[in-house]
Amino acid sequence: MTYAIHHYPAALIDVVHLGGERVTIRPILPQDAPLEQTFVRSLSPEARHSRFFTPLKELPPQMLARFTEVDYRDHLALVAQTFTDGGERIVGDARYIVDDESAADFAIAVADEWRGKGLGRLLLKRLECHAAASGVQLLHGDVLHDNSAMLRLGQRAGFSIAPRGRGPGILRIEKSIAAPPGFVPCYEHAPPVYAA
Repeated sequence: MTYAIHHYPAALIDVVHLGGERVTIRPILPQDAPLEQTFVRSLSPEARHSRFFTPLKELPPQMLARFTEVDYRDHLALVAQTFTDGGERIVGDARYIVDDESAADFAIAVADEWRGKGLGRLLLKRLECHAAASGVQLLHGDVLHDNSAMLRLGQRAGFSIAPRGRGPGILRIEKSIAAPPGFVPCYEHAPPVYAA
């Protein structure tokens, strides 16, 4: 599928502090392809399988292009980026793709060493806010039945769980996120977030 690229949503850029580290949350850019590939390669085999449902070690070229060349309307991808002496690095990726006029499919991946710091919860909240503000009324995702971390994250965020994913051993989590009139994304111009 080819997307028309819309204006880069710079208003979604934010800086948060998690576990004592500064993290920039921002929409992905096409030039992030090398960083995105490095992120996927750095995930443990278990984490990659939980995210992609296959034992891939890196994103094939066409998939990498789809992951980084998004239209910011029907496909939004947010990355969590850190800057250290070793350079810039993506430590989290969260995205949704609108699959009909009122529903969108989402997925989240967090670097292994960043789990348990609240990054997944933060990224999911950002996705929810933007999707609702964009008119999405239902956010859903497929989760492997043994991905207890993602199932817990979904339950804590108010998602319901049903055994109707896209195949055996896959569960569907979903949540109604219809925004009230005049809704403003919860993170737009928000002060920095601090979490233990």
